[in-house]
Parts: sequence; structure tokens; C-alpha cells
Amino acid sequence: MLDLHSVSIDDLSGLARGVVGSEILKIAGEVRALKARGAEVCNLTVGDFDPAYFPIPAELLEGTRKALAEGHTNYPPSDGVLPLREAVAAFYERELGLSYPVESVLVTGGARPLLYGAYRTLVDPGETVVYPVPSWNNNHYAYLSGAKAVELPVSAESNFFPTLAQIQPHLGTARMLVLNSPLNPTGTAISRESLKAITEAVVAENVKRRAEGRRLLFFVYDQVYWTLTFGGTEHVTPVQLVPESAPYVIFIDALSKAFCATGMRVGWGVMPPAVRNRMSDILGHVGAWAPKAEQMATAALLRDPDTIQRYQGHLKVELQKRLDALHAGLVKLAAEGLPVEAVAPQGAIYLSVRFNLFGRTIKGRTFARNEDIRQLLLQEAGLAIVPFQAFGLKEESGWFRISVGAASMADIEGMFPRLRALLG
Repeated sequence: MLDLHSVSIDDLSGLARGVVGSEILKIAGEVRALKARGAEVCNLTVGDFDPAYFPIPAELLEGTRKALAEGHTNYPPSDGVLPLREAVAAFYERELGLSYPVESVLVTGGARPLLYGAYRTLVDPGETVVYPVPSWNNNHYAYLSGAKAVELPVSAESNFFPTLAQIQPHLGTARMLVLNSPLNPTGTAISRESLKAITEAVVAENVKRRAEGRRLLFFVYDQVYWTLTFGGTEHVTPVQLVPESAPYVIFIDALSKAFCATGMRVGWGVMPPAVRNRMSDILGHVGAWAPKAEQMATAALLRDPDTIQRYQGHLKVELQKRLDALHAGLVKLAAEGLPVEAVAPQGAIYLSVRFNLFGRTIKGRTFARNEDIRQLLLQEAGLAIVPFQAFGLKEESGWFRISVGAASMADIEGMFPRLRALLG
């Protein structure tokens, strides 16, 4: 075996020395180790779908096989195959009433490169990016791009979204505002009134900047979960509510969550062509394009509204069944006087739950951090969840993300007796 251990972290770049790995992947490793030892674990950590419960649409699977058989195995265009870009534009017009030219559509390997690409395309080192915490990966992308992060802590009182009053003081200096709805990790959705007010403020700021000859403020709107809303929850977009915001808005979206196809790595952004062209060039240098056969199959799927409606109708029923069961069980524990709080499901595949164990002693343990609570729940109740600290929140408040895409109803039902016994 070659000796490779003479190289240490001190030999790497400053960027590499400072980067923080995925907290969720670390927790997933602990869950696997417990299961390997025979422990019973209800794994509600991963933002993914178990294909045993949530298979991709049969039409998408057959479309991919057909595209492979037809020879779509070579490099795709770096900005996406034309049939898919045209299908995305038609999909947005049909489903959201947003009329964008195909020149506005950029296809990438999932939504992740688009969010990172927005940072690299719009923000120079030292410039300000405003986003709420908790939110997904903004803290890491701000670090990787050298941006100055303005993090706005949010809470259940505001449905885990920032208010205009929080955002307004930073608009004059920001280069980019980032919001995600429905929100990962909380499973909540922004209200029409709040989004309209924020978007109008972005437009007003840019009117001022144009008059002063200053660079624009861009609004990145991540709506990768927009097809997954529940009950009376309404999904709204900045451009629907304030059409004059269109030159400043970058949409981020993907096949991944709407069709349980996380591993197929097809995402798309819709944005002003000038932004799209430069982002495409940047991401092209790192090969962030989606596989060609999957792109061709996605194009066919997006042009088939009947299949989409049928598939998502069933998907939403199954997701809501799990979310409702978790919420009802947690509400019942709270009614019994146990230190639990949960937010009713609104969208995505997530539920926000608070275990307020600070100041208590359970199994001889006391709790000062969310991490202490997480370890207790995993080791003593077989409940695996993710603290909001994994999404940039620094406050030790007892809030956690629960994800249902990889859980069965039996997993959920079997967990509650263990949890009740522990907390009681």
C-alpha cells in the first residue's frame, strides 16, 4: 500500500482548509452505523426519496431508456438541449403564467449548480448577499464565493421567512437577495402579501440604482419544491405578483423534488438572458450539465400535463399522509404536556419540530445545544432528525427538520411509542 499520509490539511489552500462539509451527510453516517448494529431507527434526515415508496414516473423512466437507445450518450450542449429549454419555457407559461423566451433558460445537473452559479455570476468577493437562516447551503456558498453574508435569523412567529422590515435596511448595499419557498428546512411557504412587499422593495431599489448608474440588486428565488404544497397553501412567485421585477429575478428549479428524481440530476434556471449567458459559461468550465438522455426524457415529461397531474396527485397524497401523521403525533405529545412543538405542514417534504429540552434532565443527560438533543433522540428513541444548525442557524433553540421522503408509515408509527417513553 502506498504511503499517502505525509500530506496534511496544512498543505491545502485556504479555501479548502476553511470549508465545512455537509452536516447532514455526517448524521447519515451515524444512522447507518446504528442500523448496522441492529438498532431500530426512524430515519427522517435525508432530503431525498426512497424509490421503494416514491418511484419516478414510469414515463420518465421509459423516456430515458428510449433516449439512451437512440444514442443520446454524448456531451449535451453546455446550456442544455434545445427541446428541454423549450419545454421549460412552455411549462412555466402553462403552469405559472410566466412568458419567458428560450434564451432565458439554462439547464444544469440539478438545482445546486444554479444556486452556486448565481453567487459566482452576480457577486464579487466582499459584496453582500442577504438570506434567511435557516436556509439551505447559502452559508456555504457565501463562503466559497467570498461574499459578505448578511444572515437574517427567522422564527416560527414569521413562518420562518424574513419580513420586509428585516430585509429593508440591507437592500441599499446588497448585490443579491436569496429566498426559497416552500422552504428547506422548515416546510413552510411565504405568503402572497409578504413576497409582494419584498419584491416591490427590490424593484424600487433598482429604479434608484439605475438612476444613479449603480449595479443592480438581484433576487434569487429558489422554487424547487413549488409543486409540493398542501392544504390551502398557495405558491406564488415574485414575477407573478410584480411583473416589473422580471429583469432582476433568477428562478431556480429542478426535476429532483417534483418527480422524486434526485439522482437524475436535471435542473433549470430561468433568468434574464445576459445573466444566463455568463452563468452558462462559468458552469460550462466545471461540466455542470445534466446527462443528455435524462434531458430528452425530461423534455417529453414537461410537455405532458396529464401525466404530471396524475403523478403529482398521487405523490402529494402519500407525502401529506406522512407529514400529517408526524404532525398529529407530535401535537398529541404536546397535548400530553411533553416539551414538543410542531408547525403544520405547508409544502416540500419537511416538517419543523421543536424539542425544548433545555434545562431538563433525561437519562442522566442535560442539554445546552441542539446537538445534545439530537444525540439523545437518535440513541435513545431511534429518531434521526437534523438540527437547524445544519442550515446556518446559530441560535440553540431546539428546532429540527424532519424529512419524510425516505420513510414509510410503519417507520413513523413505530417511532412514537419510543419517543413518548423517552420524553415522558
